[in-house]
Amino acid sequence: MAMQKVYEALRWLGRQCLPLRCLVCDDPGQEGLDLCAACHADLPWNDHACPLCALPLPVDEPAAACGACLRAPPRQVGATATFVYAPPIDQLVLRFKFHQDLAAGRLLSQLMLQAVPEMAPAPLLPMPLHGRRLRERGYDQARELARPLAKELGVPLWTGLCRSRATVAQSTLDAEARRQNLRGAFAVRATPPPRLTLVDDVMTTGATLDAAVRALRRSGLQQATLWVCARAP
Repeated sequence: MAMQKVYEALRWLGRQCLPLRCLVCDDPGQEGLDLCAACHADLPWNDHACPLCALPLPVDEPAAACGACLRAPPRQVGATATFVYAPPIDQLVLRFKFHQDLAAGRLLSQLMLQAVPEMAPAPLLPMPLHGRRLRERGYDQARELARPLAKELGVPLWTGLCRSRATVAQSTLDAEARRQNLRGAFAVRATPPPRLTLVDDVMTTGATLDAAVRALRRSGLQQATLWVCARAP
């Protein structure tokens, strides 16, 4: 905890002393962001999507539930993705997730706060990493995203969910294999509040988030919503 406070103080000092630079094109940043106005204008906002799984929908279709959610309603009652997983958001996510670029993570959180969903003011649950992967990476990207969101919104972080089993990287698997890979992957360590908003960086098929919601529902969660930075189309 002491090291985390030192780290946060150093980050704050760096932001005060160093000029803002766009993390996409390296031009000067604007409005307190490491992002220039031109790159901000080109962001792939996911503003027309399925309200249950956040899947981007064609602009000429009503923003009602997608076909998959109509056929098999998901466990969550709603989902929001701030962006479509497309340039430049995809590269910022990869830099944040795999290359220890915490500045990219800070920018993604700031951008998520520019489009706060109505469902968000509930306790936020950052999707946990397994301990082995956390030691390898050195930080939990979902928690790094969720911490400033919770602080700005004035809601608590709930961290009673853990990864009980290491799994194969989901990106290497197809949809059915992803679901099988996640069986028994989560454990609930405390009674959840009645309502939670799960926070993650990217939603692809939704299998990971679904497995987490399933474990939480078995432990007493009444209502789950999802808030992710980006949704794969």
